[in-house]
Amino acid sequence: MNQSESPVWPEGAGETASPASGPIGVFDSGIGGLTVAAALRELLPAEQIFYIGDTARVPYGGKSRRTIERYSVEIAGLLLAEQAKLIVVACNTASALAVPRLKQLFNLPVQGVIDPGASAAVRSTRNGRIGVIGTRATIASRAYEQAIHDLSSPAQVFAEPCPLLVPLIEEGLFDDPITDQILHRYLDPLLGEGIDTLVLGCTHYPLLRAAIARVAGEGVTLVDSAQNCALAVDEILKNRSLAAPPRQLGNLQVALTDATEGFLRVAEEALELEIGDVLLRAVQTPA
Repeated sequence: MNQSESPVWPEGAGETASPASGPIGVFDSGIGGLTVAAALRELLPAEQIFYIGDTARVPYGGKSRRTIERYSVEIAGLLLAEQAKLIVVACNTASALAVPRLKQLFNLPVQGVIDPGASAAVRSTRNGRIGVIGTRATIASRAYEQAIHDLSSPAQVFAEPCPLLVPLIEEGLFDDPITDQILHRYLDPLLGEGIDTLVLGCTHYPLLRAAIARVAGEGVTLVDSAQNCALAVDEILKNRSLAAPPRQLGNLQVALTDATEGFLRVAEEALELEIGDVLLRAVQTPA
């Protein structure tokens, strides 16, 4: 698809003969969004979940809005081909930059991770000083700052891009002195501002929750966008009569756009997920 082109989805795209029977479609730029899939599995055990990790084009964090929108539209189209009844954008960067475009193009609910995380942060804070960590693109978008101020204008938001955390996580360095050193470099300025709440503004980061909590200290509440996104999805399913029958046995199917087994298995073990066979889905990769 040319960057200037946009697909035209027919009225009713994403609908099935029995909408509630379709899967929840989840996508991320890679595999970090499995934290959202795990939260959905725990909260909604009857639901079928189809997850696509765009591993052929990861990371999204350093790319332009236009490129992120294009990638997100293409992956969402793949989820529609799986008869998804709802699309969850389990990527903070794509949530910050592409959700409005997806809502414009697709005739089904689209849920990102920014608004649930911001709402939880506002509920959590006691002193109104909130820290946010994420990719460069997420932080540069100021999406969390805007969402938090929409809910609480007096709140003060202190944001820090953390480009080295995802590579550390994908190497499985959850409990390593190097990880603690990097976390101190990123978090100490935020802690110096007196924050009492820290938003984990990347879906990889919950895998590093114990290390982040260790560095941040007991006085800082960590807000996990994955858990709060799952709660928002549950509300959508109930409000739109899309919830699966409660006695149904749900499952998780994972597809990748390029073979990446290493970190997938690390995440599978850390999140206690049963993933099984992994599918491949083709996308238009950059030249």
